[in-house]
Amino acid sequence: MTVTTGPSDLTGRTVLIAGVTSASGRATTRALTAAGARVVATGRNPRKLVALAELGARTAALDLTDESAVDALAHRLHDDGTMIDGLLHLVGGWRGGGGLAGQTEADYRALETSFTALRFVTRAFDEDLRASPAGRLAVVSSTAVARPLAGGANYAAVKAASEAWTRAVAQGYAKAARDADEPLRAAAVIYRVTSLAGLEESLATSFTRLWDTDASTLNGSVRDLEPAG
Repeated sequence: MTVTTGPSDLTGRTVLIAGVTSASGRATTRALTAAGARVVATGRNPRKLVALAELGARTAALDLTDESAVDALAHRLHDDGTMIDGLLHLVGGWRGGGGLAGQTEADYRALETSFTALRFVTRAFDEDLRASPAGRLAVVSSTAVARPLAGGANYAAVKAASEAWTRAVAQGYAKAARDADEPLRAAAVIYRVTSLAGLEESLATSFTRLWDTDASTLNGSVRDLEPAG
């Protein structure tokens, strides 16, 4: 059940954005900080993180496909008392075309890094999100999962794997709550888009408002993004 339609108040919440240096990452950082959240912005290129720091985010340059680096980030945050309440996974990219014959192994391996990063970061921060009073995980997937094309087979396969992983995370949240005989507080959500171009503000607004909706309504859901307004 949605409890508010006005601007979200995320004061006191900490949100990690994985792969933040895209236009979507910048828009979401602005929306989260405007709502009062603390943002941990992660990406591979430290120079591209400067703009996020200027928006008020705490930045961390690391390779999210390096499991030891992701675990080290979690330990650094925990050592200074920081536990995250939200995680937005924006690591992605596109390679495709040429029909099935054009789906090279090199292209698949490049796309697979998004799924690898998702597995590492969700494992590293799973306890944080389950322990939070309102943990929220969101991933950006593609309409190609439901309507795959031969020229995008690699891409659709990686996105399908990422969705399956996210649904498994959602099941873990639900099971943990049942086993503890507690209300469900954490939720994992999948956003599907044809392309994020032009939807950056919609993603930022929708993600920020996940905290306005009960976890039981959100957990395991697939949502289509539409242009803002």
